[in-house]
Amino acid sequence: MTDQPTASAQPGQPAQPTYPTGIGTSDLTSISLLGQDITGLLGALTFGELAFWLVAKRRPTKGEGRVFEAVLVSLADHGFTPTAIAARLTYYSAPDSIQGAVAAGLLGGGSRFLGVTENTGVYLDEIVQSLGDDTSGFSADAWNDVARRALEQAKSDGLRIPGLGHPVHKTGDPRTPVIMRIAREEGTFGPHLELFAAIGRVQQEVLGRNLPLNGAGVAGAALADLGLPVAMLRGFALLARTAGLLGHIAEEQVTPIGPDVYFSVDRNAVYVPPEGV
Repeated sequence: MTDQPTASAQPGQPAQPTYPTGIGTSDLTSISLLGQDITGLLGALTFGELAFWLVAKRRPTKGEGRVFEAVLVSLADHGFTPTAIAARLTYYSAPDSIQGAVAAGLLGGGSRFLGVTENTGVYLDEIVQSLGDDTSGFSADAWNDVARRALEQAKSDGLRIPGLGHPVHKTGDPRTPVIMRIAREEGTFGPHLELFAAIGRVQQEVLGRNLPLNGAGVAGAALADLGLPVAMLRGFALLARTAGLLGHIAEEQVTPIGPDVYFSVDRNAVYVPPEGV
């Protein structure tokens, strides 16, 4: 059942629908954002703080803001990923539509790229919630035991563990230890990061091969420890990557690779008859 707009009316006048929001409103002379006059926020609030506030409905502390901004920077770009290539090729095809090129890149955010942030956060949160309210007294060995049981269950079920492994950084993602360090420095290293770190410690023992903790996964764990809704974590990854895509499109305008990618694929296409034909 969906919420219905409430009605209000002056005596003798027909009821007018109202649509409640905690985001923003405006009138002839003012703009309100999160209950604040927007003119008082300009120059006093970073874009990262605003993004956090819009979703969490509270302003981040200084430490939370530092961790949040670090995560956004870590996810902004990773070179010629499929999302960046899609954006560049779309811009080559439709240079009159920057919004189309950005959208094309964002649409590629899924289980292999960008979506890993949310998938990891959701996976960790389900385990953390099952442990009860207080995990503050857990030792490293206790977290190792939790991680070991989770990995063994996933292995038995034939499931992949989100946040493990990287197509490029086979021996370790350089972003992972830095985000963990910043979270520790700011006092936001909570149960999601504790569990994720433990998974990193025991994964080779359980899985039989070394799969490093990747940056998208540690981002999801760090954001979950900030108390942000895990169902929104992919949105933050897409927010960060939007900046990277804008950079790729700006570069495409000056030193394009889209034509070369297109011609390389098109001129090297080889027809292969369907099987049985």
